[in-house]
Amino acid sequence: MTGKAEMTPIRRRRRPVWPAFLAVLALVWPAAALAQERGGIARITGPAEVRGDADALVLELPLTQPVPHRVHLRDAPMRAIVDFRRVDWTGLQPESLPRPAPLADLRVGRAGGGWSRMVLELSRPMAFDTVAMQTDPDTGSARLRLRLVPVSAEDFASRAEPDTGQRTDQDARPPAPLGQRPTVVVLDPGHGGVDPGAERDGLREADLMLGFARELAEDLRRRDGFEVVLTRNDDHFVSLEARIRVARQAEADVFLSLHADALPEGIASGATLYTLAEDASDAAAAALAERHDRADLLGGGVDLSGADDAVAHVLMDIARTETSPVTDRLAETLLQTIGDAGLTTHSRPRQEAAFSVLKAPDIPSILLEIGFMSSPRDLADLRDPDWRARMTRAIGDGLRDWVADEAQRAALRRH
Repeated sequence: MTGKAEMTPIRRRRRPVWPAFLAVLALVWPAAALAQERGGIARITGPAEVRGDADALVLELPLTQPVPHRVHLRDAPMRAIVDFRRVDWTGLQPESLPRPAPLADLRVGRAGGGWSRMVLELSRPMAFDTVAMQTDPDTGSARLRLRLVPVSAEDFASRAEPDTGQRTDQDARPPAPLGQRPTVVVLDPGHGGVDPGAERDGLREADLMLGFARELAEDLRRRDGFEVVLTRNDDHFVSLEARIRVARQAEADVFLSLHADALPEGIASGATLYTLAEDASDAAAAALAERHDRADLLGGGVDLSGADDAVAHVLMDIARTETSPVTDRLAETLLQTIGDAGLTTHSRPRQEAAFSVLKAPDIPSILLEIGFMSSPRDLADLRDPDWRARMTRAIGDGLRDWVADEAQRAALRRH
């Protein structure tokens, strides 16, 4: 948060390939770095502009992509508020922006419930005259333009929304419990960009999972009660650290990482759910986790497995102690609905491994291998739109049932 704000705050030896890899990386890195900045969260791409005089107050904000937004006025003190779904404020320094006469203060932060907030405190009554999100068709970037004009005190009072009466640092009510608000689901299509994942018959795991994630997102959005964010919306590399960051910034209730791996040895088929554990449930699970995490080095990402000091370990262990039973119930519910849909699961459908992408301690997180590209049957299923539709419905049903169960458990704890 910036400023004071009214918001919530298998391992095989290979010959060295680094020279060739670095040559390729020099060509692809600029584009990959730019694309990585995209995802489910809009980010600041340059300096904001603020200007004003007796006739108007204008603010322009450059963003990586357009985002839904809403505006409203509040009184005592007079404020113009802009809520976004969602913006990462990193790089914006409100204290360094000019304060033309109509603008007494400007602050940014989180508003709760997955919204980001900008507050413009006013020195005189003003109202929104222009609120425009302009998108560049070539780059996909966006620029928000706000223009406020003077109004009478009476006009401002008639437009201002009533205050909640809870004057906290957040200027927002705490988010409602799960089941009483939209459930925020972050879908993570595995791999991408310079990391294609598994490859079979001209197909790349990264492409298959992006398409599946989009189909699953559409299924969830058609249901009542879900909001969906993807960690990537196109074929670009996103580090493991960045995937976790997207989930945290979205205030995710669930993080679901989607994969369809290929085993170099042995045979595996059917859907498999992995949850986090430092000790893998078997050697194959350990090798799979190692391959997934090693791919992160290809894009220069950071493996979080050794980054914590002793105090952070204690705090995260406490959070995981609370989150782990919730994650276990989510995994069991998903396996139930996948099985009920007549879809094939692995002979050991529930496994554990130390996947770095699952290490957000306070977000129920699951890595779902929806099939294995090394299995001819699974590969045929992955290509079949009808099979994919059945799988998306089964996952959606599982999330629905899990939310209902968690809401019921919470209600019992309150009584």
